[in-house]
Amino acid sequence: MANERLQYLDPSGRARSGLPDLKPERLRELFIHMLRVRCVERRMLDLQRAGRIGFVGTAKGLEAAIIGSAAALDKNDWLWSGLREGGAALMRGLPLSEYLAQMYGNGNDTAKGRQMSNHFQHAPSHYPSWSSVIGTQIPNAVGAAYAAKLRGSTEVHAVYFGDGASSSNGFHSGLNMAGTWQVPVVFVLVDNGWAISLSSRDQTAAESYGDKGAAYGIPAQEVDGNDVVACHVAMGEALERARSGSGPSLLVLSTYRVSGHSSSDDPARYRDPAEVAAWERRDPLERMERYLLGAGLLQEGDAATLEQGLLDEIDSAIHEQEAAAPVRLKTLVEDVYSEVPRHLREQYNRFLEVAQRHGKAQPGDGAFPL
Repeated sequence: MANERLQYLDPSGRARSGLPDLKPERLRELFIHMLRVRCVERRMLDLQRAGRIGFVGTAKGLEAAIIGSAAALDKNDWLWSGLREGGAALMRGLPLSEYLAQMYGNGNDTAKGRQMSNHFQHAPSHYPSWSSVIGTQIPNAVGAAYAAKLRGSTEVHAVYFGDGASSSNGFHSGLNMAGTWQVPVVFVLVDNGWAISLSSRDQTAAESYGDKGAAYGIPAQEVDGNDVVACHVAMGEALERARSGSGPSLLVLSTYRVSGHSSSDDPARYRDPAEVAAWERRDPLERMERYLLGAGLLQEGDAATLEQGLLDEIDSAIHEQEAAAPVRLKTLVEDVYSEVPRHLREQYNRFLEVAQRHGKAQPGDGAFPL
């Protein structure tokens, strides 16, 4: 019972019939946000390979799926991340400086170094911190959406996850609760081809991931995840459905993770290079650029100019964050109680003594008074 896959721009960048009436400025913005994701993550991977940050989960090849869908969210909507949606957080208001501070875990990091890098959070844009445990964000988003329904709020909660998460307990319990309670949530399944080293083909016996919504009474839409326009339109329709009180939707954005699962992964160990090359020829940025050029919304050379401007901005911010002070050591025991209790002060003081004795401690703030 799989749906026909929604597509407005074919792989060559030609518009199919029925192209939605999006403003030229909006189309250019979508391309620029996609390009920003590509540029930021290129720099992050360079820094990780140089040993200057610890971990990166790149979205190369997924930019249309992530940016196209997230760009449809209203300011008051929530975005629950599964791993690769940091670029969407930047688009929705996460300052680049905060993004980079979290990657470095320095003194400007709003998480105070308590999360591994690439685990962002940003309260003003409704972007909760996420966990590396697969699928746990799904019931969390459903619960928050249920609370919004009880309050009579118009906010919608969009929760992102990969194809691998469709095998998690969180997926099944989350969809079951959402369908039963009819909460304002949009499930965004980014089918990127591989759940680390397990192919999508081996993840399920269902004809399509969209079929999984039927078991829970949730309508599903299959979308060409490399078509940023299709992703934007499909998300807009799902958000309107949720906002009008008609309940949840499941979007399946079919795309491909060109790079490794993370900077710790070597995809050459489990993927056929020919498969990767075939998907690289379907690059979502190149597809959108070809469309914009053909529509007269970009001129030859504009993309290169935009890219260089973005890289200059990113490099400047990187230099600032590399010069930032480290996280204060006392944050190890702060923010748990209104006042640091004696047992934690004693533990911290002992830690400081041992660290300084071994000569590996950064300058501390002094021991706690006991």
